Parts: sequence; C-alpha cells; structure tokens
Amino acid sequence: MSETHDPIMETDFIKEMLRQVRALDNYGTYDGWSVERILAPYIVTKEQRRQIPVIGDPDEETLSRVKAFYNGIAVLIEKECGQIAVPMLNITHEGFGRALITVGKLVVMDRTVRDVHRYGYDSYSKMKDEADKYLSVALEIIGKYPEVAGL
Repeated sequence: MSETHDPIMETDFIKEMLRQVRALDNYGTYDGWSVERILAPYIVTKEQRRQIPVIGDPDEETLSRVKAFYNGIAVLIEKECGQIAVPMLNITHEGFGRALITVGKLVVMDRTVRDVHRYGYDSYSKMKDEADKYLSVALEIIGKYPEVAGL
C-alpha cells in the first residue's frame, strides 16, 4: 500500500487543529493515530450530512469539534497579532447559535452557527479555506482598529 502525503497536513492550521483535538483526548486514545484519522470526524460528505438527523440535542463530540475549530482559529489570530484572542461559542440544544472571537474589546469574528448536528466540511482543504477566511478578516479588523484590540 503506497502512502501519499497531503501537503495540507503540514499547514499551521491543520497542525493547530491537531493540537486542539489532542487536547480533548484525556485518555490517550489518539496516541499512534495519523493526522488524517484524528481529524477524520471533521470531514462529512453531503451524503453523510443528509443522513444525520437534526432532531434532538447535538452530541458532546460534535460540540467539542466545533469548539476546537474556533479555538484553533483564535490561536492562529494570537500568533499573527501577538494579542490574546478569546473564542466564545453559544449553541442552543437545537444546534443553532453564535461563534465570536474577540481581541481586547474588539469582535474580530462573528458567525452564526446552524445545524451543528451536521457540522463538518467536504474536505480538509475546504475546512482550511474557511479558517483562512476568518483569520484574514480578523487580522484586517485588528489592523483597522488596533487601539480597540489593545484594550
């Protein structure tokens, strides 16, 4: 079996996501697992998404994945701007809510979260692209209002 290595696995975002997910692994379950296997729950195809019911509360594993994603973005913001970025996530039992990231008194990311039951991305590339978009906008906002970010 030939092993192909996807260069996206070497990006700062994927490395940070790996750190975030490993931080949730209290019992060492992921020891010895590949990056792809650890992050596999983030990849949900359209067919898989359709099969997931949106009735009932989102499970704790899904909520942990959502939190890890926004925590990862916050860490990348901190690395870029040198100021503490704080992610805040509020999701109702119905799977709807809001994700915010603040730097100082400045809201640098504000996203409505929907259908958390079906949370996932078509590919690692799409997940990274979404994170890069949020990171870029956050850094632009910080650059525009540095005095508020410094409060």
